[in-house]
Amino acid sequence: MLESVNARCRYGKMNPFILTKSRAEGDLMTRREPCGGGGQTPQESIERGTHSFDQKPTVSVLICTYQRHELLDQCLRSLVFETAEKPDELVIVNGGDERADEVARSFQASCHFPIRIIKTINKNLAVSRNVGLTHCQCDIIAMTDDDAKVFPDWITQIKRAHCDHPEAGAIGGSVIAANQEKFINRIANYTVFPAPPREGRVRTVPGVNASYKKRAIQEVGGYDESLFRGEDVDFNWRLREKGYEVYHDPRIGVYHVHRTSWLGLIRQIFMYGRAYYLVRKKWRDMYSIFPHQLKSGRDFLKAGYFLFGMFIEPRAWIKYQSKATDMVLGYPMGVVLSIAWRIGMIVQCLKCQR
Repeated sequence: MLESVNARCRYGKMNPFILTKSRAEGDLMTRREPCGGGGQTPQESIERGTHSFDQKPTVSVLICTYQRHELLDQCLRSLVFETAEKPDELVIVNGGDERADEVARSFQASCHFPIRIIKTINKNLAVSRNVGLTHCQCDIIAMTDDDAKVFPDWITQIKRAHCDHPEAGAIGGSVIAANQEKFINRIANYTVFPAPPREGRVRTVPGVNASYKKRAIQEVGGYDESLFRGEDVDFNWRLREKGYEVYHDPRIGVYHVHRTSWLGLIRQIFMYGRAYYLVRKKWRDMYSIFPHQLKSGRDFLKAGYFLFGMFIEPRAWIKYQSKATDMVLGYPMGVVLSIAWRIGMIVQCLKCQR
C-alpha cells in the first residue's frame, strides 16, 4: 500500500512570504506587504472585486537559471528586445557560475525596467523559485525558464488573461518547440507539454509558462522544496484547494528548447514519472492514473489503466500530428515514453518503501 503524507497539516500554517529564510543565502527576507485576505476566501474576494485590478496590473518576470548562460542570453533577448510590451521588473535567480550574471548585466543598460540578479546555491527548482518570489513586487508574477523564448505579445496576453479571469490564481499557455523541423520535438510538444487546444480551466499549467496573481501566491505559500520535480503540479493543486481556478490560454505562448536526443527525452519522462508518484503520495485525493489501494471496482479499473494505458495514451497524442509519418512513427515512440513514465512511478514507489 502507498503511504499518505498529511500535506494539509504540513502546509496549513506555512507561508514563506511573511518571513522567509533562504537556505542558500542564509539571511532573512521579509515581504513589504501583509499576507492573507483579511479572512476572505478566494471566492469571497472575487465576489467583492478584490482579485480584479483597479488599474492596469504590473508584472514581475521570474527566471531561474543554472549553468546555461547561452540559453539565458536567448531567453532575455526575446523578453527585452522582442516583446511589444515589457515587464515592470525582471528577477533572475542564478544558482550557477558568474557567466549567467554577466549575461544578465549585459541587458541592464538596454532596459527601462529593473533587472535584479539574485545569487543562490543550486538545490532544486523549488528552492530557487522560493528565493526569487520574495524579490518579486508586482501584481502578477510570470515565470519562464532559461531554455525558453517568449512570444512577442507574452506580457500583453498575460495581463489581458488575468484581467479577464479574476477567479484564476494561475494562468498558463502554450509551450511549443523552438525547432519544429525535428520529429523528436514534434513528439515532445504533446508528450512533455500536453495542453488543450482551446482556453479553459485545467488541472495544472507548466512552470515554463505560468503566471500567478501575487495575492494567490501569498495565500497558498511557497513551493515544496522537498520535491526535485513536480513542484509546479503540487503548487497548482494547493492553489485549487484554496478555491482558485487554474486556467489555460493558448494565446500566451513560449518557444522551448526540448531535449535533443531520444535517450534524454526518455530520461526526462522517467523523472516525471518519479515526481508524479511523489506528488500523488503526498496528495492521496489528487487525480492519479494508479490506485492507492485495491478495494473498489474503481481501484481495479485504475490498476488496469496503469498496466495497459500506455497503448491508449499515444493515440491521443498522435491525432495532433499533421504529417502521416509522424502519426505512424509517433505511436510506438509514444508507447515507449508512456512505459518510461510508469517505470519512473514504480521506481519511486520502491524507493519510498525502503
